[in-house]
Amino acid sequence: MTAFKTLDDFDLTGKRVLLRVDLNVPVKDGRVTDTTRIERVALTIREIVNKGGLPILLAHFDRPKGKIVPEMSLRIVVDALKDIVAKPVIFADTDWNDLAGVKAAIASADPGSVILVENTRFHPGEEKNDPALVARMASLGDIYINDAFSAAHRAHASTEGLARALPSGAGRAMEAELNALGAGLGKPKKPVIAIVGGAKVSTKIDLLENLVTRAEALVIGGGMANTFIYALGYDVGNSLCERDLKDTALRIMDKAEDARCAIILPIDGVVGWHFEANTPSRVYGLDAIDKDGMVLDAGPQSVEKIKTAINEASTIVWNGPLGAFEIPPFDKATVEVARHAAERTKKGHLVSVAGGGDTVAALAHAGVKDDFTYVSTAGGAFLEWMEGKPLPGVDALRA
Repeated sequence: MTAFKTLDDFDLTGKRVLLRVDLNVPVKDGRVTDTTRIERVALTIREIVNKGGLPILLAHFDRPKGKIVPEMSLRIVVDALKDIVAKPVIFADTDWNDLAGVKAAIASADPGSVILVENTRFHPGEEKNDPALVARMASLGDIYINDAFSAAHRAHASTEGLARALPSGAGRAMEAELNALGAGLGKPKKPVIAIVGGAKVSTKIDLLENLVTRAEALVIGGGMANTFIYALGYDVGNSLCERDLKDTALRIMDKAEDARCAIILPIDGVVGWHFEANTPSRVYGLDAIDKDGMVLDAGPQSVEKIKTAINEASTIVWNGPLGAFEIPPFDKATVEVARHAAERTKKGHLVSVAGGGDTVAALAHAGVKDDFTYVSTAGGAFLEWMEGKPLPGVDALRA
């Protein structure tokens, strides 16, 4: 039983459905280059149409900061949206101060159509969650459905405000995301292992402090592992290391010990002397890292240690690569661990939830993005969920 309504809870026949989606997709030379986010909301759009409703899409694109910026118009995604949804798409241009054009488009829309309204962030009231703008938006619809988990960490007019102004629920992509996140950390099957990688500890302090209270084991990898290794008294040479966060790292390790969460750090590392592809490299133990070298990946012993920990887990939550995976040969640890987790998942031994931009790219690089239980493309919202922070757009659906 979910704590929020879904499409199953509404009669959509003849209803105007305000549907918040994420269409903030990459564009190059006037064309959408990655349609993943469109594909994820297509199911909800088609279901609304098939159940007799009129989907009225609300979305943002780029960061216009409350001003009308022509090159940030959502008009650029219309063709890709039309191709993927396989429905007629009507673009409703508006500056959000005068809704006459949008209302005319809604009134004249043929059954089976989809309406895409111009960038919500063209109005300064969007990011301020302005009640007047919320009321104006709400006048366009009968029901509000949020299918943009990636924007749910923002208390904006089209996310938090509308959810409280109209009968509201979660779209299929949001529903899947919330269910997956519940399985990851909400009410997971234990034991839980968390993998956190990336460059810097400073960007993930809240995340680490939350995870040590929620997981039975925490793997720390990537550049941020060097800070922890340094805090333990090892020389990490020229490796990326936030030496001023030594005390922070020690505090996190103390908190983990109190919470009975095992911290798993690299026990060896792949060292290179230049940050470039196919540069000469060598494996070193932590007590013998070359003073002129950089630890750019976890070593083979570390990989085996992580794989053993995964074998003992029932749930894995992953954010961040274990090394400089974009630069071979420093992708080996991330690829090997990702493939091992994927294999355990396929055999039914593991619930695997991953997210964050670099993580998605790393899993795709390893060829296993589709083999995890769930991979979130939500970025900031996924990270804030892992940090245990409230998500206004989600909380409003539960109201």
